[in-house]
Amino acid sequence: MNKKERKERKEFLDPIEFRNLSEEEMTLSGYAVTFNQPTVLYKRGDMEFKEVISRDAFKNTDMRDCCLKYNHDGSFPILARTRGDSLKIRVDDYGIYFDAKLFDTQSARDIYTLVKGGALDKCSFAFTIAEGGEEYDQKTRTRTITNIEKLWDLSVVDTPAYNSTSVSARSFFEAEAEKELMEMRELELRRKKLNLLLATSRKELK
Repeated sequence: MNKKERKERKEFLDPIEFRNLSEEEMTLSGYAVTFNQPTVLYKRGDMEFKEVISRDAFKNTDMRDCCLKYNHDGSFPILARTRGDSLKIRVDDYGIYFDAKLFDTQSARDIYTLVKGGALDKCSFAFTIAEGGEEYDQKTRTRTITNIEKLWDLSVVDTPAYNSTSVSARSFFEAEAEKELMEMRELELRRKKLNLLLATSRKELK
């Protein structure tokens, strides 16, 4: 799987804050990533599959030239950028916090108005997992991201995490769900064979 295929997105429900530093400036801030908080990203019947971002996942992450976007949309004008310091990112014990002074564009003003009015209140980040940078616990159905290679962008989003789960992440959980269902079917088949064998043995003993 190449890097483009491994690019994923994850949304968080922490509210975005807005501040009017002056009439000319529009500033948004909030957590685009929260650590060690399981999020349900995929459901299959009664099964729920979760994902967790480890506190250590960003130790070696490339966060150079990161942008703040709307819905990860490359065609939508960017809202702020680390290059030029309109976007500042820091890692703390809770997660990845951003502080963005939005560019003076009509698009940015529209987004700022929507955040201020409460219509937009979710954050997200696009990332690439490093090779071997994930662990899966089949018992709890939880994937833990332990090493993120690249932070591509942060985004203000209007869709919940489950609905916008990336193709790569969804494929991962679908494969795990199929594997689990197959194991259950094989276990049920072995149980039926054993019951049939026991029933045959009882008949022969009579």
